[in-house]
Amino acid sequence: MTRWRPVLILILLLIPLGELYGQPPTPGMAIGRLKYGGGGDWYSNPTSLPNLARALQNETSLWVTRIEETRLSPMDENLYNHPLVYMNGHGKIRFTEAEARRLRTYLLAGGFLFADDNYGMDESFRQEIHRVFPDRELLELPYEHPIYHGIYDFPNGPPKIHEHDAKPAQGFGIFDDNGRLMVFYTYQADIGDGLEDPDVHSDPPQLREQAQRMAINVIFYALTS
Repeated sequence: MTRWRPVLILILLLIPLGELYGQPPTPGMAIGRLKYGGGGDWYSNPTSLPNLARALQNETSLWVTRIEETRLSPMDENLYNHPLVYMNGHGKIRFTEAEARRLRTYLLAGGFLFADDNYGMDESFRQEIHRVFPDRELLELPYEHPIYHGIYDFPNGPPKIHEHDAKPAQGFGIFDDNGRLMVFYTYQADIGDGLEDPDVHSDPPQLREQAQRMAINVIFYALTS
C-alpha cells in the first residue's frame, strides 16, 4: 500500500492541484468506518464522517470521492482500497481470529486505524488491539509527535471535546518496524462527538473546530507518513 504515498502527498498540499489542471486530482479517497462485532455501537456519531469529508474538501486539496462514509469489516474485500479506517463507539468490541489477523496484515502493509473512544470502549479496545498486535505496545504519544503538528498545531495533544471522569484527553499509538504510526487511539477526547452536526451535542463552535482540525491532522499524517 506504499504505492499511495507519492500521489497522496501531492494532493494534500494546500496548493489546489485541481485548479492548476482544471480537474480534480486523482486518486481520491473515501473515509472508511470499521464495523466490528461484540455488541458495541460501531455506527455511532453518524454525521461525523460526512462532516469530516466536507471539511477535507474545504480545508485541503484532497479530493474526497464520496461524502458518505464507506462501511467496512476487517474481512471486506475493499479494505485495501482505503488507506485509513476509523472506528468508535461506546460498547464492547470483538474481533474474530481471522479479523484480527487481517487487520494486522492491513496495518503492517501501510494501512492506518484511527480509533476514537466515544466513552465506554476503552477496556474492550485495548484488549482487542492487543490481540491484533500481541507483540507491540499501545504507547502514549509525546506531544512532539508529528500527528499533532501536521496542518494544525496541537502542542498539548488531542483536544478535549467532552468532559468524562475529570480525566485529560490522551492519544496513544502502535508503530510498525520503521517507526510509522499505524494505530492512533484517542481517549477521553470525543473527537467523533465534536465532528457531528451542531445540534446533536450543542458543542460550541470553537470545540467543533478543534475536533475537525485534529481529525484533519490524522488524515494528513496517515496519507503522508
